[in-house]
Amino acid sequence: MKVEGNKKQVLELTEEDVAKLNSKDGLKVILSEESYNVERALRYINYLDKLEELQVELIKLQTWAIDNNERIIVLFEGRDAAGKGGAIRRITERINPRFMRIVALPKPTEEEKTQWYFQRYVEQFPVAGELVLFDRSWYNRAVVEPVNGFCTEEQYKIFMKQVNGFEKMILQSGIRLVKIYMSISKKEQQKRFDEIKKDPLKQWKMTSVDERAQELWDDYTVYKKKMFKKTNTKQSPWKIIKANRKTEARIACIEHILDSVPYDKNTEI
Repeated sequence: MKVEGNKKQVLELTEEDVAKLNSKDGLKVILSEESYNVERALRYINYLDKLEELQVELIKLQTWAIDNNERIIVLFEGRDAAGKGGAIRRITERINPRFMRIVALPKPTEEEKTQWYFQRYVEQFPVAGELVLFDRSWYNRAVVEPVNGFCTEEQYKIFMKQVNGFEKMILQSGIRLVKIYMSISKKEQQKRFDEIKKDPLKQWKMTSVDERAQELWDDYTVYKKKMFKKTNTKQSPWKIIKANRKTEARIACIEHILDSVPYDKNTEI
């Protein structure tokens, strides 16, 4: 079957493509479009199919973790508006909430400022059978804090000296640690900020730190590179996810988690 696609291109649709477009999800996508775009609709339907397939695997992973008393940490870092929250929602929306937590800590209290820097993060670590996802983590001190003047140069240096040893202790304790960095372009970040400011349901996401993100773009880049150079170790590597296209980034995040944890793929659910 031939239909007109984007930019007046003629698309050859298979029977499978037509079936997808005629499905509940397909019709919903097409009807939600301002203009009829078959390519975009098919791409999104394929994304939904792949997402469901991977979410089944995440349920297997969680079931395996519960059965074997595994403790798993997945931390997400990246520039503001990189899509960390959206990826985390797709990872967690189908799994058992009783054995999962999302941690997004606010700025430290006056009491917490007097503690060992890593202490408030350690308090959030998983118990047996639990998966904990950090929406930003101790790596705030590697990039966000020094760029915005939220820590001293000495505090930054101490963190950089301690972080690899800290993660070595995490791993030696039996906790599995997965580190993901979501990367977007400067242009894409500005586009997403503009969308957030226009949407009354998302405006709360914009913070004073976000407002300065474009201005401080190059400073973030400098500290990001220092972070990778120091902390992208063999025992605890980073996975950089290109996140300009949100759907592809979400799939890539889930696939990396599944690849990083040696769960039993034959686990019954």
